[in-house]
Amino acid sequence: MTDEEELARLTGKLALPAKVRLLTGATTWRTAAEPAVGLRELVLSDGPAGVRGQTWDERHTAVLLPSATALAATWDERLVGEVGGLLASEARRKAVDVVLAPNLNLHRSPLAGRHFECFSEDPELTGRIGAALVRGIQAHGVAATAKHYVANDSETDRLTVDVRVDERTLREVYLAPFEAAVAAGVRLVMAGYNRLDGTTMTAHPLLADPLKTEWRFDGVVVSDWGAARGTRDTARSGLDLVMPGPDGPWGRALARAVEEGRVPESAVDDKVRRLLRLADRCGALGERRPARPPLRSPRTRALARRAVAAGAVLLANRDVLPLDPGRLATLAVIGEHAARTRVQGGGSAGVFPQDEVSVLDGIRAGLRGRGRVVHVPGPAPGGPPAPLDMTLCTDPRSGVPGVLLRVLDPDGRELYAERRGSGRQLEPPLVPGGHIVEISARLRPRVSGRWTLGIAGFGRLWLGLDGSTLLDETVVKDTDDPALVHVRPPARLVTAELAAGSAPHLVARRELAPGTGRATVVGAAPPAPDPAAALADAARAARAADAAVVVVGTTEHGEYEGHDRTSLALPPGQDALVSAVARENPRTVVVVNSGGPVELPWRDEVGALLLAWFPGQEAGGGLADVLLGRVEPGGRLPTTWPAALADAPVTRTRPVDGRLDYTEGLHVGYRGWLRRHRTPAYWFGHGLGYTGWSYEEVTGPAEVRAGDAFTVRVRVRNTGPRAGREVVQVYLARPGAAVEYPERWLAGYAAVRARPGETVTAVVRIAARGLRHWSAEAGGWRTEPGPCRVLAGRSAGDLPLALEVVIRDRR
Repeated sequence: MTDEEELARLTGKLALPAKVRLLTGATTWRTAAEPAVGLRELVLSDGPAGVRGQTWDERHTAVLLPSATALAATWDERLVGEVGGLLASEARRKAVDVVLAPNLNLHRSPLAGRHFECFSEDPELTGRIGAALVRGIQAHGVAATAKHYVANDSETDRLTVDVRVDERTLREVYLAPFEAAVAAGVRLVMAGYNRLDGTTMTAHPLLADPLKTEWRFDGVVVSDWGAARGTRDTARSGLDLVMPGPDGPWGRALARAVEEGRVPESAVDDKVRRLLRLADRCGALGERRPARPPLRSPRTRALARRAVAAGAVLLANRDVLPLDPGRLATLAVIGEHAARTRVQGGGSAGVFPQDEVSVLDGIRAGLRGRGRVVHVPGPAPGGPPAPLDMTLCTDPRSGVPGVLLRVLDPDGRELYAERRGSGRQLEPPLVPGGHIVEISARLRPRVSGRWTLGIAGFGRLWLGLDGSTLLDETVVKDTDDPALVHVRPPARLVTAELAAGSAPHLVARRELAPGTGRATVVGAAPPAPDPAAALADAARAARAADAAVVVVGTTEHGEYEGHDRTSLALPPGQDALVSAVARENPRTVVVVNSGGPVELPWRDEVGALLLAWFPGQEAGGGLADVLLGRVEPGGRLPTTWPAALADAPVTRTRPVDGRLDYTEGLHVGYRGWLRRHRTPAYWFGHGLGYTGWSYEEVTGPAEVRAGDAFTVRVRVRNTGPRAGREVVQVYLARPGAAVEYPERWLAGYAAVRARPGETVTAVVRIAARGLRHWSAEAGGWRTEPGPCRVLAGRSAGDLPLALEVVIRDRR
């Protein structure tokens, strides 16, 4: 490693223009190189659930892991560390130096559209899981990035929203996970789009204090893509690197600001040293080191599959799970999500997965040679049509499965053409003179009827079928949100009558205009079944089966980056589907395929209820392992699930006059439920296994000095028929205290394993931070002396054991 004197020497070798050039990206995903100091470019990539690399290209696939919410649901830092190692392996395979993960924003509201990409509603759990992922990624020479600093917890007007939060809440709740990531050694922190108390985060004083002063963060503060908008204010703050490039508010403007004395050159030097330090840690500074080979392992898919089961949360079980394969002559698997399981959320974190194992495929593989599996799709869940893929169409020139992608000049002359595998082309090739992107295909409809066809993009859109125009419309770009411009542009839909066995020629075009992105998405969906007939088919299949598995969930239209939900209801027809099946078969298992909470009005009607989240590419295998009893569902809820949206204590994600006030203060998630004396459908921390547990005793010190950590021991016994894992949770409460606290808050947890009848003791360490509070008046942390209740149990709402501890002043 290069020492600090050498970093200072290298910085001193550079003239101001060279220094400034390093502080803005050279491209969308690369930093600039500087041969004069032996600096090569650094490559950055999105990566919360999979490392995409520098391109959106279906031919460049990635291992797709469970969503961040699913990882937090494991409450298993060792496993999350292994997942981090897998992300690092993928980064090295793709020559990526920096992974833009983890996302440490909180589940402040169940409506937050990016819920799936964040870990939990609790700062302690988020901090511990995030730190574990950071350590896992960085153990293999790849840098992790803690984002989005800070209070970037909803999507509505996220580029401009001004979040207002009091100082104590900011410190104890929203900054706490970032502090944990810095303590774990994270090498980058990403400043968010939002404003906080009137100041944009890329120019906020918080980038310096506490981040670089109190916490001693010595890495790079990078802007979210396009978040830096000014020159002097951002340069004088703690921001170090503006992305993307090569354009941006720094460059020559920053050099002029230094020359005119509006920005001190010492600030620029500090930023350059931080960038060089990061490059050194990633092996990109000085003499080129031998490239580390990817961590190729036959266990990659096995780890991804194990993570699915570890994060799956069994919410309810009325002696239905696990299903016994030896007693299943017929299993009905019902729902469109069973065959097309939603494996990831929508937005900038998306990847093209190496494989996708649906729940249906996983169950069929698990029961191969045993029971018969019958699939019935049920009512269509709605949403936009899926992008064209190689199962539905062929290239009209070659006849090979796929689509024909062409780039045309303004007169329609072909400049570029190639066969591609998907109608989702987010980055069509940039060709000199290119004016039109065209995607065409010969459709291969398997059923006759009125199909839905669609094209997404900004600007003039045209859709034709067999020479006839179906759509000709101009879509005005009304947002600067990069997730909507470059990843999920608006769609326009039409319908057309198609006959099974025909080969109609579909042509879709969009004109390219400056600032509107290149993303072009063309999709097709078969006629939706009659809802009543689809329900009847599902009920009939359930009635004839030994058990039924119904898979329901959200769609691409519901949960995605850049959009907050307005409802927690499942798509139309899904609730009716569950109820219809449950009426016919008491052995009905419902698998919920969503990234965040949804309303489950039928939850007391079904035999078992399993939460799958967005489980990644190995979804089907991991969930089949749970359903068929090969492994125990390992998950515990990282966020509270309301029975109805109206019950949730925090539902406001939409700013008023540009401002979003966090009026709930410290009382986020389960804390808000407790404060309002409301009972949710399922508490934070809830989750069942395949055995039972008895909580017998909690022990700990009678007194603790303020500022000291202490240890609590919780004895539990496995009262069920098989070995299992239990997550023992410890909460603190300060009734009667002079300072306002939540009614209780998570302070620690530990997992134990035991055989049937075995008694084990969970050792839970309570860090000193668990007892402290931030005093705005004193400008620092304080620990209030007096009595403290230590509560132990299975969730925030199930804490049968209590211990009284007295906190003594250190004086």
